[in-house]
Amino acid sequence: MKNRNSNEFSISNIDEINDSGCKEFKVGEGDWPFHGFLVKYGKNIYAYKNYCPHAGHQLNWSPDNFLTPDKKKIICSSHGAIFDIESGLCVSGPCVGSKLLKLECFINNERVIIKLP
Repeated sequence: MKNRNSNEFSISNIDEINDSGCKEFKVGEGDWPFHGFLVKYGKNIYAYKNYCPHAGHQLNWSPDNFLTPDKKKIICSSHGAIFDIESGLCVSGPCVGSKLLKLECFINNERVIIKLP
């Protein structure tokens, strides 16, 4: 759902994301919508573009599955690159030093709002 600002979108109720959980989202229609995901980690929420800087495709193979088994890092299902949840920095794997595209996000009336670049 689009908000008043042209680049802000209401994505999800905060309650729809489990603690240390993720939720993917799509903004737009047609052949090239924007794919992203939310991560709820501690008391914070983070948003990223669903795109591996190494492999050039989406990070997950199954819905809402973006975290390592211990739920402490983001993982690319294809090549095993590991990313820090808070910064998006690749800390292990084939693209060490690269970053996921982090999106500005905030909570308004229990809804997670993201700003697309």
